[in-house]
Amino acid sequence: MVEMELNKIVIDEKRHDQLIVLKEKNGTRMLPIVIGLAEASAIKLKISGFVPPRPLTHDLLHTAITGLDATIYRIIIDKLEENTFHAKIILKTASGQEKIIDARPSDSIALAVRAHAPIFVADEIIKQAETFNQEK
Repeated sequence: MVEMELNKIVIDEKRHDQLIVLKEKNGTRMLPIVIGLAEASAIKLKISGFVPPRPLTHDLLHTAITGLDATIYRIIIDKLEENTFHAKIILKTASGQEKIIDARPSDSIALAVRAHAPIFVADEIIKQAETFNQEK
C-alpha cells in the first residue's frame, strides 16, 4: 500500500464528471480519479474551511461514526475493475476492533478529509492507472 494525499480537485460545473488527483505522499506518482460534482464539491468545501449552517451528508456520516465511538482509521483504494475504482473505509471501534466498509473512493476521500485520516492506494492500482492513462 502506498500512502497518498489529495493533490488537486478540478471542478467544471458544465460537466457531470469531476476530477480529483491523489499524489504519492513521499513520491511523485499521481492517481487521477473521476468523481461526481456533489462529491467533488463536498471535498472542496471542507478543505477550503467552509462550515455549512447544517451538516452536509459526509459531515453527518462522520458525526454518526464518531458518535458511535469509532474513528475513521484509514481509507484504502484497493481495486480497479472495468475503469471503476473501489475503496474501503477502515473504522476502528473504541475496543480497538477494525471494521471494513465498502465505499466509493469519492465518499471515502470526503470522509478522510473530515477525519484527517490517511489515504492508501494499492501499488498495483497505481500501476494499472498509469498504464491506462498512457494508452489513452
